[in-house]
Amino acid sequence: MHYQDYFKSRLDALRDDGNYRVFADLQRKRGAFPKARHMAKDGAGDVTIWCSNDYLGMGQHPDVLAAMHNAIDTVGAGAGGTRNISGTTHDHVLLEGELADLHGKEAALLFTSGYVSNWAALGTLASQIPGCIVFSDALNHASMIEGIRHSKAARVIWKHNDLADLEAKLAAADPDAPKLIAFESVYSMDGDIAPIKEICDLADKYNAMTYLDEVHAVGLYGPRGAGVAEREGLMDRLTVIEGTLGKAFGVMGGYIAASAELCDFVRSFASGFIFTTALPPAVAAGARASVQHLKRSNAERECQKERVAKVRAGLDKMGIPHIDNPSHIIPVMVGDPVKCKFISDTLMRDYGIYIQPINYPTVPKGTERLRITPSPVHSDADIAHLLGALEELWHQCEVARVPQAAQ
Repeated sequence: MHYQDYFKSRLDALRDDGNYRVFADLQRKRGAFPKARHMAKDGAGDVTIWCSNDYLGMGQHPDVLAAMHNAIDTVGAGAGGTRNISGTTHDHVLLEGELADLHGKEAALLFTSGYVSNWAALGTLASQIPGCIVFSDALNHASMIEGIRHSKAARVIWKHNDLADLEAKLAAADPDAPKLIAFESVYSMDGDIAPIKEICDLADKYNAMTYLDEVHAVGLYGPRGAGVAEREGLMDRLTVIEGTLGKAFGVMGGYIAASAELCDFVRSFASGFIFTTALPPAVAAGARASVQHLKRSNAERECQKERVAKVRAGLDKMGIPHIDNPSHIIPVMVGDPVKCKFISDTLMRDYGIYIQPINYPTVPKGTERLRITPSPVHSDADIAHLLGALEELWHQCEVARVPQAAQ
């Protein structure tokens, strides 16, 4: 085999299909988010970011920055190793206590990312519990899928958010086998929300554990930002709540919150925890400051809701199709990979708007989209500019509109 030729042919095929991904070289300026500098080869230009998962702008919050500066000045940069050898610092311990309190659990366990927390926790639980069967929602994140696969446990895929299908599959399983139902609260590509209560009811009925991924919900929902389960008063019914520090909390890292025994079990058996360097103390300190702030402040959440509603109303007025969902995620549907990338590139080049195209394999072919995430720091002028640009490009590209566009 000619290895380089093979690599090139596969990459060329991605380009031909419109699915080749290009990094946007952005230089952010502290305090100016969502504005950034696009460091393009043909000259830098100012852009407004509309697709960040820093949903509330907490990556720029003065409390977060001050905590990180203070930690660097106090203890230095790196953690010094794995948590077991030399990498556990007081900042890690304090953050785990803050997260356990956030979710009303006995304990929490930090990981280097949300991806790793899912991979390590699900992989460990499913592999170490003898005979465990994992019931996984069909649209679960890649990190959950990889963790379940890695466990080599029996797995059953149930139709997305379909309670009847889940119950049928639970009923068909060995009643004596340990069971784990893995699902998300907010699904990141369509923005829909799981029926958490009803899933917990089925878990109780069939003696199953529950594993809820709240990465696109923590910070954003509930009176203290603990997620959809908090908003609906269901945190106590979930065996494991998994979250991230890299989205609404604005920093980096992942975690699980559960009973003291379960967290200790994962800590003791998960290779993805045992053999990796701990988060820098400054990151842990910044994350803790973000969690603390969002526990007591609803201002960011309320403003974000208003911004999301304003963008949705504008899209509806123009007849630009977007998935109607109860979350903060606005998937604007294009349905063609080449057009989706063209619109994204043109928004960046001609309008100073950055929205990354979402194409296959992240979403099924034919459902290509622009995933818009309004935040409290987007101004009315930002929204007007975005809507005007989309209106012009929808006309230029002859992309389908919904019927009410003629009104």
